[in-house]
Amino acid sequence: MFSLTRVYSDAAGDSHFEDVIVPLAEAGSIGRLSEAIPAKSVIFREVEPSYDWNFHAAPEKQYIILLDGEIEIETSLGDKRIFKAGEVLLMEDTTGKGHKTRNVQPVKRKSIFITLP
Repeated sequence: MFSLTRVYSDAAGDSHFEDVIVPLAEAGSIGRLSEAIPAKSVIFREVEPSYDWNFHAAPEKQYIILLDGEIEIETSLGDKRIFKAGEVLLMEDTTGKGHKTRNVQPVKRKSIFITLP
């Protein structure tokens, strides 16, 4: 099994965290795989150490894979979580009040966005 965190908006526009388990199936000597998920684009990103973005909605439904550094995400209800290198987020709060994101460590941070249809 593979775990990730989903950030989504409810009917009132508030953002929330949800822990999601992605099932994996045995694939022999290559390991365990999830089902294929269609993707629209892949975007490579680097942000400055001072990155601190106030409330915003995700521009589109997308996975974010953190390659290094750490970020803190705050929901519109004030819940906060820290995410580290290697963690995966599913950003689905494309409407509503959005979320805040800031670098935790004073270093440039790299990530990959995989946008979804």
